Amino acid sequence: MHSGEFVDTLADYIAIFVLVFVPALLIYVFWMVHILPEKIAERRGHPQADAIKTLCLLSLVFGGLLWPIAWLWAYSKPVFYKMAYGTDSVEHAKPAAPPPDDHAHEVQSEASLAAIGTLPGKH
Repeated sequence: MHSGEFVDTLADYIAIFVLVFVPALLIYVFWMVHILPEKIAERRGHPQADAIKTLCLLSLVFGGLLWPIAWLWAYSKPVFYKMAYGTDSVEHAKPAAPPPDDHAHEVQSEASLAAIGTLPGKH
């Protein structure tokens, strides 16, 4: 059906694809599975999500041995955190509020002082 040279060339290209792209794909899939506890903790509003993220990274160093602990921790309710702070969840990744405009505050303060007639320097 096909010549031997065509089959050899096709086999070479398939081998190059397998040697280059498959390991990269496997590393990506391993990474995505490995950070699942971190994503679960953030989605559930776990107050110790940063610690779970650190445990996931440490688990990469230790060959995945700590990953089941991170998985269980992400699904657990933080009992002592609730006793201390009154809640067992927090919001993550809040957008930072811009710093207050000092000039606007000064203008507002002067206007309120002028309204009640106690503006310094004016009698």
